[in-house]
Amino acid sequence: MVVAEISVTPLGTGEAGVSKYVARCVQVVQASGLDYQLTPMGTVIEGDLSRILEVIGKMHEAPFSMGAPRVSTLVKIDDRRDREDHSMLEKVRSVERKLDK
Repeated sequence: MVVAEISVTPLGTGEAGVSKYVARCVQVVQASGLDYQLTPMGTVIEGDLSRILEVIGKMHEAPFSMGAPRVSTLVKIDDRRDREDHSMLEKVRSVERKLDK
């Protein structure tokens, strides 16, 4: 399973806030059916790599559909194939177990 972090930033909108653009991007993820977690600095998605890349493309296009003249998208992909339990939750639990020691 792939875990990916995506941050989509509209540029040149003349507005300091971007939450309405972020909300549209999150709607794209919701419609995909993939598991995701919204964070203060981006959105984390897990699933099949090809599906994630498809969703990233749609997320990148979302601010353009709202009138943004420029969009910057940052993507970080963790593709681990040596374990079956690679997920957002398991990555967090792994660190938490080490904190308890």
